[in-house]
Amino acid sequence: MAPKYAPSLRRLLPVLAICLEIAFILIFIFFVQYDDSYIQDETQPKKRKTVTTVYADFQDVHVMVFLGFGFLMSFLRRYGFSSTGFNLLVAALGVQWATLVNGFLFEFSDGKIRINMMSLVTANLCAASALISMGAVLGKTNPVQLLLMTLLEVTSFIFNHWFLTTFIKMDCVSSIMHHHVFGAYFGLMVSWALHRPGLRQRHEKEKSSTDMGKFSMLGTIFLWMFWPSYNSVLIEGKAEKMNAVYSTYFSLAASAVTVFAFSVLISKKGKMNMVYIHNAILAGGVAVGAAATVIPSPWIALTIGLTAGLICILGCWFMKPFLELAFDIHDTCGVHYVHGVPGILGVLIRIIIELATASNLQVAWSEAAFYLLALYITLAVSLVLGLVTGFLLKLNIWKPDQKYFDDQAFWEFPHLAVKL
Repeated sequence: MAPKYAPSLRRLLPVLAICLEIAFILIFIFFVQYDDSYIQDETQPKKRKTVTTVYADFQDVHVMVFLGFGFLMSFLRRYGFSSTGFNLLVAALGVQWATLVNGFLFEFSDGKIRINMMSLVTANLCAASALISMGAVLGKTNPVQLLLMTLLEVTSFIFNHWFLTTFIKMDCVSSIMHHHVFGAYFGLMVSWALHRPGLRQRHEKEKSSTDMGKFSMLGTIFLWMFWPSYNSVLIEGKAEKMNAVYSTYFSLAASAVTVFAFSVLISKKGKMNMVYIHNAILAGGVAVGAAATVIPSPWIALTIGLTAGLICILGCWFMKPFLELAFDIHDTCGVHYVHGVPGILGVLIRIIIELATASNLQVAWSEAAFYLLALYITLAVSLVLGLVTGFLLKLNIWKPDQKYFDDQAFWEFPHLAVKL
């Protein structure tokens, strides 16, 4: 039975959720329609094959966003309902809002937004940035705060994407792949703004269990399997697309082996830590994302995976407690070292590869400067707007949660109810 000090969301959550959905419906009525340019005569097998391929990639990304991320965050022993349930809520809202914001900025013509399969893919990737941030504040926010954070973050990320593609002239794929960095540091700033003294020491319920660890590992496996599609879904050229698939696959494999090895090495008892593994094992996929199309050889992808896995496992061991002690930043799922640092590493690796393989160094240095500028802009926007969002969410009007890492604050447990 939920404690008396768990604030009721009866008035806030239904009103906010329904009002948002009605607003979305009205906007869709007047401004959105399906793009029928993909509907072609059945005598054009090439077009049918293209549509089928895009849908297959969309399904892979869709499974990652709604199932993979949800189960990945279900490792907390008393927060399984909220981890998976709130992930679904955030993703469902984020996809709708991302479709509209992306549509008005990139696909608006003749007074209409025309959506197709690629619109849905892009919306899922934009919504993923909010899920990454949710990992930083997991267990410390209520669903009202998460909905508001999703609206503000998706808007902020798409604005950052629009700015990079419009003024920095960055290609769409590279700009979207910044969502790892953006989501991680946006979430860390929100977490810092929401910090309370009770989180300075490890919370008694911030622990995993055998059953929840299995569910979390299931989410990790889904993400690990489909990550090559995640990194390649927006790439149009066949050669570049396959290069991204190969590089992501080998990088993930190397990071997995590295994480298992170092998990044993840093353990006082010489045993593997499941919490470390189900987070750090994905670092190779994140790190290779920004550079996947330019990696010329498999050994480079393997090296990237090894490096990212090493950074992530050491982050699990050292970086998370350091952030808490030094900066009062409580990072529940370790998004700093799973998404943030590997995302930055990927940008730096791309710059190094392009400089090493360039025939014209002057042009290569110019492009490198643009990539660094785009990274700095992304970091600045995510840090500033994340901080603003965090302070907005801290207002008492949203009834901030005082019971951390516990499903009973939000979910019914009839078998635990006390009969008077």
